[in-house]
Amino acid sequence: MRAASGDIVFISSDGNYSSFVFTYGESRVVTMQLGQVERLLAEQLTHNGADFIRIGKSLIINRNFISYINLPKQQLVLSDGHSTSHSLTASKEALKQLKELIEKGLNK
Repeated sequence: MRAASGDIVFISSDGNYSSFVFTYGESRVVTMQLGQVERLLAEQLTHNGADFIRIGKSLIINRNFISYINLPKQQLVLSDGHSTSHSLTASKEALKQLKELIEKGLNK
């Protein structure tokens, strides 16, 4: 099955490996550092590249799936509104910056 960029919920990394998690429940691991993935997304997805936001050192999320940000618990919930839901942990600072970015975008 070939995935579209809109199917990517988030990408997490562990060293030289990055895991892509998709809306249809599958995940794929590639041998690329997250910085390489981030550059590839920016180069290949001119319009949809803006949908992806780097959160901290090891996480890129698709802004279209942000459901809930809980700063005190350092929790980020990504959901497609139906069956897919992922609860992720990130630093308070990273989540604070994400929240500010979203609020800034809403005020435009």
